Amino acid sequence: STCACVEYYGKALESLIKQVKIMSIHGKMKHKRNKIFTEFRKLPGGILVCTDVMARGIDIPEVHWVLQYDPPSSASAFVHRCGRTARIGNVGSALVFLLPMEESYINFLSINQKEMKAQTNVLDLLPKLKSMALADRAMFEKGMKAFVSYVQAYAKHECNLIFRIKDLDFASLARGFALLKMPKMPELRGKCFPDFTPVTVNTDSISFKDKNREKQRQKKLEQQR
Repeated sequence: STCACVEYYGKALESLIKQVKIMSIHGKMKHKRNKIFTEFRKLPGGILVCTDVMARGIDIPEVHWVLQYDPPSSASAFVHRCGRTARIGNVGSALVFLLPMEESYINFLSINQKEMKAQTNVLDLLPKLKSMALADRAMFEKGMKAFVSYVQAYAKHECNLIFRIKDLDFASLARGFALLKMPKMPELRGKCFPDFTPVTVNTDSISFKDKNREKQRQKKLEQQR
């Protein structure tokens, strides 16, 4: 649903999936978008992490799966997203992830789609994502920014009778984003999260792998001191 989430999970997938080409695209990539789109269309296979900027008006041949991490804000948006696959007589699948409290969204869509049962034998990649955040400040900051943008987008969902921000399990969500600590934001003010355990490491000590960025950060820290 947000550019920050695309940036974060695009980088995460690059590190987690080595044999597959991962590309990312969102609305803020004004000059890069056409180049990325053209390159992805030419690939024999790959994964494109994207916002709704790719939901309509584009044609990529033989898309086998459309995985929707965030529920679209309207039924028409859902149809447009699913329409990226199974085009011109081809076969394809589309999947949207929902929390148990969000199941009434299925009735809202009123479309005959196949619903998958919750999977139990899933691979736990969160420790690896945490390690990536601890090893590179760029990844740590992308995760924090992605979490904040996700919560803000969730709060603005058109179906706010179904997607209620007050019912959102922030601790579970933070674990899903592999956060090292909870960010400071208005939506979390005054709340306690006993189910979320922040890392004992001082996150200010996490450095950028990029030496130039780290040098600039250290310079700013020195000025603040």
